Amino acid sequence: MLIDTNQILSMTEANQNFSRAARIADKEGSVVIFKNNKPRYLLVNLAGDPSFGLTDDEKIDVVAGRILERHRKAFEELAK
Repeated sequence: MLIDTNQILSMTEANQNFSRAARIADKEGSVVIFKNNKPRYLLVNLAGDPSFGLTDDEKIDVVAGRILERHRKAFEELAK
């Protein structure tokens, strides 16, 4: 997971200014909250994340499609 530095808040800052965390999530889609200088929590804007509207079967189809595309050559060799 790549994290944009604009999407990072410390635990202290998120506690003291949650509305800022929410605004960032609204704008960027998510906020990564660091605790003890390590990524610990993810605040996600549910309205902006289409994966929350998918069923489990649809999520599996998406992941399977990514795996097939990423390893297409290997699957083609195995199919011979």
